[in-house]
Amino acid sequence: MIHFEWPWLLATLPLPLIIRWIMPAIVPMESAALKVPFLDDFSADDARTVVPSKKWPLVVIMVAWCLLVLACTRPQWLGEPVEQAISGRDLMLAVDLSPSMEMEDFMLNKKFVDRLTAIKAVAREFINRRVGDRLGLILFGSQPYLQVPLTFDRKTVVTLLNESALGLAGDKTAIGDAIGLAVKRLKNQPADSRVLLLLTDGANTAGEVSPIKAAELAAQNHLKIYTIGVGADELVVRSFFGSRKINPSVDLDEKTLVKIAESTGGQYFRARNTDELNNIYMLLDKLEPVEKDKQYFRPRSELYFWPLSVALVLAACVCLTRVRL
Repeated sequence: MIHFEWPWLLATLPLPLIIRWIMPAIVPMESAALKVPFLDDFSADDARTVVPSKKWPLVVIMVAWCLLVLACTRPQWLGEPVEQAISGRDLMLAVDLSPSMEMEDFMLNKKFVDRLTAIKAVAREFINRRVGDRLGLILFGSQPYLQVPLTFDRKTVVTLLNESALGLAGDKTAIGDAIGLAVKRLKNQPADSRVLLLLTDGANTAGEVSPIKAAELAAQNHLKIYTIGVGADELVVRSFFGSRKINPSVDLDEKTLVKIAESTGGQYFRARNTDELNNIYMLLDKLEPVEKDKQYFRPRSELYFWPLSVALVLAACVCLTRVRL
């Protein structure tokens, strides 16, 4: 169906007639008397000849004015209502960018990569599957930063996550402050839909709020936190003196991460490799959505340029006719 966004502009249609009625008519200037010495050269028939007036330019201008007003009302073509998939879940993703995330203990495409690269690769698919969720992104190091506020635009979340770099937020880990920022951004959302996924490979070494205190604040605001500890348990390091095994996740504070998750009704996961990280995201995909009222969207196509184009063409034709005369 056709819809007019500003139909009240149709009231301007009689505007030229009103102006013509209010404004006084222009009085033609009296031309100077022309004295002709030979009156016989002008016959009576020539004096009675009247040049017919051309009224078609006035009609064309009136049609152009009507089309111009029609274009100003902004006509649109409304399509059939389309139901939008809205789950009602508000999901915030908090990713650790401390320098320890550069440890290359994850295998991706048969090649060792750092932890942040593995998170980006797996999280990309996870984010693309969250159709209907509003997603946000927090990057934290010495301080937390809101990289993406809650949005349905999953492509933007993936893009800005891929653009993140190690050390961008500082060289320490402020887990408590990251949780506090998530609480602040989600507290005005429906209580049953607030979820935070926190990925880190270390312990809290910075910030003004301790992780346990921040978790208590999150529980008071009905924010469910799922914590993910990232990093392998064993890594073979080759040196001049031979090979030796080390634990690259020795700094991971699993006890605190477990307390954070349990105190908020969430769960702690351990991601030692890319497969485990992917399985965690698959498990998180099974979170039950919060039902909301259905929302509908009607696609709109603008039509104003059609009457506007015709009006401009008609006005141009009248102007060219005037110039030739």
